[in-house]
Parts: sequence; structure tokens; C-alpha cells
Amino acid sequence: MNLTNTPNKYLEMLRQQDKKLPYISGQTPIDHSHSYQGNIENFIGFSQIPIGMAGPLLLHGSGGESEHWIPLATTEGALVASYSRGIKACSVSGGVVARTIANRVQRSPYFEFATLIEAIAFGKWIKSLQPIISAEVNQASRFAKLVNLEVNQEGRGLHVTFSYQTGAAAGQNMVTIITDQILKKILSQAPHQPTVYYIEGNTSGDKKANVRSLSQTRGRKVVAEVTLPNKIIKDVLKSSAENIAKYWQTETLGGVQIGALGNLGHVTNALTAIFIACGQDVACIAEAAVGTSRVDIKNNGDLYATLTLPGLIVGVVGGGTGLPTQKEALELIGCSTPDDADKFAEVCCAVAMAGELSIGAAIAEDHFASAHKALGRKK
Repeated sequence: MNLTNTPNKYLEMLRQQDKKLPYISGQTPIDHSHSYQGNIENFIGFSQIPIGMAGPLLLHGSGGESEHWIPLATTEGALVASYSRGIKACSVSGGVVARTIANRVQRSPYFEFATLIEAIAFGKWIKSLQPIISAEVNQASRFAKLVNLEVNQEGRGLHVTFSYQTGAAAGQNMVTIITDQILKKILSQAPHQPTVYYIEGNTSGDKKANVRSLSQTRGRKVVAEVTLPNKIIKDVLKSSAENIAKYWQTETLGGVQIGALGNLGHVTNALTAIFIACGQDVACIAEAAVGTSRVDIKNNGDLYATLTLPGLIVGVVGGGTGLPTQKEALELIGCSTPDDADKFAEVCCAVAMAGELSIGAAIAEDHFASAHKALGRKK
């Protein structure tokens, strides 16, 4: 469907800002004759998911102050409206402050040996090679940097976790290929040869919610904060600082009772919608949506909120970021160059926090069901 042939106030507004979306709007058809090699095998076409727009988000990020329109790909009615409301409350309150404070992507190969003693010797040997391996990584890749090498022994087996910085890319393929390449180069020099070797022993946290994702960093660790004046909470979120804080306490205790990793409400909604729209690896939502949030009522009655996401596996190059609509979505946000990787992660965290505030207010004031009834059902 060509949306440019139908009245659409949002597309018209973007056109007035000189933001053109030929592929997303359907004005320019996507070339189905392309193989899309590197993105998919046995290509037959595209799954078309509606994209809505929220914003603008006022962000005070690591690159300075900026405004961002947020494309959200979803089939869930009420989701874009809820995020729009949360983003508006944050932006008119002065904006969200966010920082990317770490970048680590892991690959954790597994080695098994004939005896415990051989395993111990191998662990000490490979740990001693960290400076040499780091230099090898620098030669093998323009972007990857080895940050740490951690050895965890289990019986006669070893999980060796290589942690890398991955530049502007999410980096899962990058760290897999580099780790495999370096290990095959140095294993012949090991004091003992493993009887079993796997490139991944399932301890990196890749594509699964896990405690490590909560306590350490996988991808980018991002922290966002905002202070909402009580008047804006009343006018925009139709709630109060006291009611939102009370619900936050209830939500956190409920999460503890079910063994949740962190105390988040629906961060998965924000990240999934952004990931699909912007060509991210959607399966990484499993670790990316693990984190912690908190709210505090300040002495003047305003509400302080913060969100920490330690496992944001995102990138602005590689993977699906170069596909037609996904590239346009990144351009719409203003995060389409290699220098924008941290900014994109900060946008993701800020939007997720805005959504936590919006849904918290909706549930606290008993608006949640009525909003889904009004917006989430076909008339």
C-alpha cells in the first residue's frame, strides 16, 4: 500500500521537516529480485508489520541535546499511543538524560580435557596469553577490541569468556568469527589439547535472559533518568507522583515473587518495536529487556525515575540495519551513521523508560483496560 496516496498527517508533518520515507510509506517498492544474502536464506518476500511513530523525544545524551522521532513496528493496538504519552511527559519535563557507560559483547567457547590437571594448566596458559590475543584481535578486526578474558572451570571443562568492544555494530557475528579465527591459530601451541571444543558453551548469555545480563554488561549498558513535575504527571499521564510510586513498589514486589530478572514492566514492548523497525536482532530482546528501574518522590513532590539496561545488544551498522525500511527508520531517528551507536542505545533506553512511566500511570489510575478496549480492538 502506498501511504503517500492517502491522507496521513504524520507523513505530511515529516515531509515538511524534509524527512522522506519512500520505502516505509510504500512510495518506492522494495526490490524483491534481490537475494538479501547475509540477511536471509531461501528468500521469498517480506513480512510487513505496521510502523507507528512516537515523539519527539528530547534527549540529553552522550552526544549532547537532540530530538528524535521514534518508529515503532508493532501489531498491538494502544502501544504507540502509550509510548507517545510517556515520551511527551518526559520531553515537556525537560527531557531524558541518558548515557552509555559500557560496551561488552561476549563469546564463550568451551574446552574439555582428559583430566582436571590438564584443564587447570590450559586455563592458566590461555589467561596468560590475553595481551597476545588482544594484539591478534586488533590485527584481525578494524572494530573489535578485546576487553577481558575470563576463565571459569567446571570439573575438567573450561568456559573461556572473551569480552569485546564492537564499535558501531551489535557484534555477535563479529565476536564469533574473530574468536574462532584466533583460537584455531593458537590452540596448536596449548600445553594440552582439548578432547572437546565448542565455539560457544552457552555461558555468554546470547539470546537468553540470565543473571549475568542483569549484573554485568552484554552489548551496551545504558542508564536513563528523568524528573517529572507533578503538574505534568497530572496533565499528561492523568496520575500523580504518589500513585505511580505506590504502583512501582507493588510491581517490584510482584516481580520478586515470580523470580523476574529485574523489576521491569513492559520494556520488551519498546525494544521489540524499535528492534523490528530498525533492523536489530530481535531474538536479543531476551537479554536486552533485563534491567532495573526505580522511582523516588522528591521533597517538592516531583517524581524522579531511572532505568538501567545492562544488556542492550544494538548497532547501527551490519545485520539488518541496511535493509530498505530499516535504514529509513534509523535515519528517521537520526541514528544512521557509525558515530550514532551510543546515541541509538540511549534513545532505546529513554523510550523504554517513558513506556514504563506511561503504563505505570495507566494501571495506577485504572485506565489500562479501557485504553486497550478503545485502541486495541477492531471497531
